[in-house]
Amino acid sequence: MFGYVTASVRELTKEQQNRYNAVYCGICRQIRDRANQLSRLGLSYDMAFLALLLMSLYEPEELSGDRACALHPIRPKKWVDNEFVQYAADMNVALAYYNSLDDWHDDKKLTAKLMAEAFGKNLAAIEARFPRQCAAISRCIHELNELEKANCDNPDAPANCFGALMGELLVYQEDLWAPILRKMGMALGRFIYLGDAAKDYRRDKKRKKYNPYIAMGITEDPERWREYLVLAMARCTEEFEKLPLVQDKALLDNILYSGVWLHFRQKKQEERSDK
Repeated sequence: MFGYVTASVRELTKEQQNRYNAVYCGICRQIRDRANQLSRLGLSYDMAFLALLLMSLYEPEELSGDRACALHPIRPKKWVDNEFVQYAADMNVALAYYNSLDDWHDDKKLTAKLMAEAFGKNLAAIEARFPRQCAAISRCIHELNELEKANCDNPDAPANCFGALMGELLVYQEDLWAPILRKMGMALGRFIYLGDAAKDYRRDKKRKKYNPYIAMGITEDPERWREYLVLAMARCTEEFEKLPLVQDKALLDNILYSGVWLHFRQKKQEERSDK
């Protein structure tokens, strides 16, 4: 359910592209340093959004540089580092662990089991640093599994569950911004879950896998699903605009007002092309 909260790169300026990639590379470096090389395989641009949002809100001091690495040994890549890049790296590993574990339980794929073992090696340290967030991830993934097993026919139930997960991730610390970030994360999580359900409708139906829209007993209804997504993203951006963001605001705007829709359409097209 990840890979939605990304930028529409073609609409970014060169400077914005460089900034976006530098944050992404910074998260990748921190996953290597704080976890292990193999855990970098779970890296998602969604976490670049998380880091950029918190960096824009709190404006921490940044370290930066450029150097080659194992993944890019020829050309040096620019990177950025600060406490929120490190936080995004930890959350990426925790999410990748539970996602891989869920895939292993669902499909018994050996690769998923091996990846879960790789991500899980550093989970205890991440849980010690961020117990609230990790507890939320574990709890929400468990609740999602239970809803799927029960073939829940109310899309709001699993969507709210995933929304609660995203809400806790967006809240780095309990301060005056926490209520806004939680509401924003709730709406963003609902968008991701409902978008993923719409995108996977045909595939899930063919494979007889859980999908809340199938459980409702409705036929494919793109217009109705789009209304759900528009409402969720409207609620997300309503909270987003309450935050006093200046740094990287244009880049964040690109992600929430354009990128999420572009990538939803791309993923929907990919799903259709697999038929």
